[in-house]
Amino acid sequence: MSRFTVTDLPLAGLKLVERQNLGDSRGFLSRMFCADELAPVGWEKPIAQINLTMTARQGTVRGMHFQRPPHAEMKLVNCLRGAVFDVAVDLRRDSPTFLRWHAQELSAENRRSLLIPEGFAHGFQALTDDCELLYFHSMPYAAGSEGALNALDPALAIAWPLEITEMSDRDRGHSFLTSQFTGLTP
Repeated sequence: MSRFTVTDLPLAGLKLVERQNLGDSRGFLSRMFCADELAPVGWEKPIAQINLTMTARQGTVRGMHFQRPPHAEMKLVNCLRGAVFDVAVDLRRDSPTFLRWHAQELSAENRRSLLIPEGFAHGFQALTDDCELLYFHSMPYAAGSEGALNALDPALAIAWPLEITEMSDRDRGHSFLTSQFTGLTP
């Protein structure tokens, strides 16, 4: 019996993962990751890194971050507390959805996760105060391969649902896309 329901999203390779909880009067058990069950939908590498983030204020935007090959990573993003508008942007050069974005609400209540393939940028907006996200990464962070898009770039036109109340200077300072950006290749 699978503990996950996986739904394809409009960008090839991007998946919505819903966990099946086993529960009774004591509470519940929720499987966060299973290599055997997620391999058929694209997770083929071991987990190389697990990160936890906490975002204090509603309206805060973080991202849009990615890792360039050969350190490109797949991510499984889970919301443990609060709710976020979680966004993935397709950066794969030859993809028919190149530079298109898709968002899903992830929350502690809906227990949904976003499975983001290699070649995507990722970011989110906190829809509540005190949001905690748990990330499973297929590759360790490599500073020399880090890249980012500006979350406010009009070329992306991400429809953030709330007024942006906070962004790091670093994220706000990322350049807007130009014709020089041709995407990522595997």
